[in-house]
Amino acid sequence: MAAGTARVGGALRVAVVGGGPGGLYAAALLARQGHTVEVWERGAPEDTFGFGVVLSDETLGGIEAADTVVYAALGAEFVRWDDIDIVHRGRLLTSGGHGFAAIGRRRLLEILHERCAGLGVKLRFRTAAPAAALLAASYDLVVAADGVHSATRQGGAAHFRPTLTSGHCRYIWLAADFAFDAFRFEIAETEHGVMQLHAYPYSADASTVIVEMHEKVWRAAGLDLCDEDESAARCAKTFGEALRGRPLHGNRSAWTQFRTVVNERWSHGNVVLLGDAAHTAHFSIGSGTKLAVEDALALAEAVAAEPDVPAALAAYETARRPAVASTQRAAAASMRWFEELAGYVDQPARQFAFNLLTRSRRVTHDNLRLRDERFTRAVERDFGCPDEDTPPMFTPLKLRGLTLRNRVVVSPMDMYSAQDGDGTPGDFHLVHLGARALGGAALVMTEMVCVSAEGRITPGCTGLYTAEQAAAWTRIADFVHTCAPGTALGVQLGHSGPKGSTRLMWEGMDDPLPEGNWPVVAASALPYRPGVSAVPRALTAADLAAIRSDFAAAAVRAAGCGFDLLELHCAHGYLLSGFLSPLTNHRTDAYGGPLENRLRFPLEVFDAVRAVWPADRPMTVRISATDWAPGGTSARDAVDIAAAFAAHGADAIDVSTGQVVADESPEYGRSYQTPYADRIRNALGVPVIAVGAISSWDDVNSLLLAGRADLCAVGRPHLYDPHWTLHAAADQSYAGPAAPWPAPYRAGSRKPPTGRG
Repeated sequence: MAAGTARVGGALRVAVVGGGPGGLYAAALLARQGHTVEVWERGAPEDTFGFGVVLSDETLGGIEAADTVVYAALGAEFVRWDDIDIVHRGRLLTSGGHGFAAIGRRRLLEILHERCAGLGVKLRFRTAAPAAALLAASYDLVVAADGVHSATRQGGAAHFRPTLTSGHCRYIWLAADFAFDAFRFEIAETEHGVMQLHAYPYSADASTVIVEMHEKVWRAAGLDLCDEDESAARCAKTFGEALRGRPLHGNRSAWTQFRTVVNERWSHGNVVLLGDAAHTAHFSIGSGTKLAVEDALALAEAVAAEPDVPAALAAYETARRPAVASTQRAAAASMRWFEELAGYVDQPARQFAFNLLTRSRRVTHDNLRLRDERFTRAVERDFGCPDEDTPPMFTPLKLRGLTLRNRVVVSPMDMYSAQDGDGTPGDFHLVHLGARALGGAALVMTEMVCVSAEGRITPGCTGLYTAEQAAAWTRIADFVHTCAPGTALGVQLGHSGPKGSTRLMWEGMDDPLPEGNWPVVAASALPYRPGVSAVPRALTAADLAAIRSDFAAAAVRAAGCGFDLLELHCAHGYLLSGFLSPLTNHRTDAYGGPLENRLRFPLEVFDAVRAVWPADRPMTVRISATDWAPGGTSARDAVDIAAAFAAHGADAIDVSTGQVVADESPEYGRSYQTPYADRIRNALGVPVIAVGAISSWDDVNSLLLAGRADLCAVGRPHLYDPHWTLHAAADQSYAGPAAPWPAPYRAGSRKPPTGRG
């Protein structure tokens, strides 16, 4: 039988490339199943990088189930602790209940060496492995655990299709000859910039110490010119108080940038990637060793369960990919948080600590309250929760003359259901918006309401350019204010620009109408979908003046309808957004070129609307903070755009992303757009509305307490459940004034029992 096609039911010949913890543990587990295993390791048995390794209870549970011998050996060596200490501007804050277990990396390798030897694994030290192709021809299974710089991955790049990206910080692994009492994060604000320390014990008398800082700070401090000993000495001096005046030492330690590894495929033929060769996750959320050990557990389980090697490798990848992807998303969020640490240091101490603890979105408000209720209650008090029975999301917020009773917004969501294609909202809109107004949210937003017939996206889009439309909107506003008192109704005004004259969403999103088209306009004559969308006409000076007037006239009508808040839509590739992005604005006049010019027309429209909108009613602006495309709006641009609107009187910035160009590549995931709101809020101090895959009340509470948002816009969950906000209150046992049940619905304010319960 050819190599790689052997049935798993028989003994396999297995080659493992790399003698780190992941490779060794995979070797041990496969040897326990009766397979013949050989390991190649370039270094000596005692060689290792770094110092301590942290493993979670979940990983330890998997080890216990798979191999009690290794579990018992680890259990006898582990250092365990529960607390996280955070030092912010000299103030020590402690959060408990977290649960960590760590062991020295060298001792972990010794335990795995002993286990492998006892199981008959052939260990080849100081020996480079043959090329993967040669091993694949001679062995039934080749496990490539050869690390972040994997030669196996590099040699098979055409098959594995790796993507490697480097972070913006530099860090160095060092050690201290004493044990910290807790996992310690400490911030040093130096003359060169912010530096941070991550430290944890891994034995009774030793701790891992990682010092990290932005590349610019590293160079400004001259650390790029320091060798290992000088780097250790300077880091020890910077964090002298945390280290109690004791020195730091290295282990072939060097300043490096974290490299994130992602592979489209983890296996090719009978060769499979494991651990850092397949994927990496930033050290700030845990150990890469943890992921490698979990890979080994999953691979061994798949080999035992499947009929042959190809099936086993497919099952391994299917089982591990979701967990790894989730970890990498969390790690990316954590890494970005530390890269942007300088933007958070001015936060109050407890908020800063809460922000740090929840940075990856894996630890949340509810989870942290279970771990350490006392700490979390203190953060809530600092935030302004009226009492300990009021969750953060039910804390009021004042914008100009409008007080929002809680922090939940029903996002603007296009319904494409205007009557007879004339832009007039009908019974559908009354029921749709009315139901969500009855559902408890503080602010319910309309869909984008178009300021002219030519500014519609589709024939089903609503408008505010006729008296009949204004009368229909007045009917809806009257219903909301009468039947859902305390609920604010907001109108979002916009113009479709180059994305107009298209079909209803469910008939073909962004597809042009087959007939009955109207001409589309834009900042520049660039179609949204080249070769598909209509080519817009670039606006002239006369056109710009007319559109400004259209927006102002719509705002006057909106005020007369009784809307409580007005939002100007400058996002998602619609007309005003098209002026802001360098990808869609190629003008050469005063409205194109540098950002200052690209802002000119959107600001003129804002000023025209603000001038006629009642002074006591707030105005917000929705922006796309990134285009998710090279050469588009940058993070710095987004802050500058928000600052410009705030300077002109915007009361809050509604921070969305993307949909500006068709060839975007968004980084989807839970709360994936909130870092952009976070950046704007902490850079400018202006209130922000966060939006984007915020799906749970726990996420809302977490974002608010961490200072990443002032309001949270929740869309799809409100389509699934119009009473999402009231149900969030019920789930948290909140029955206060910020989430009142309408009198006819009060009998349903408690979740009904299910089944026989």
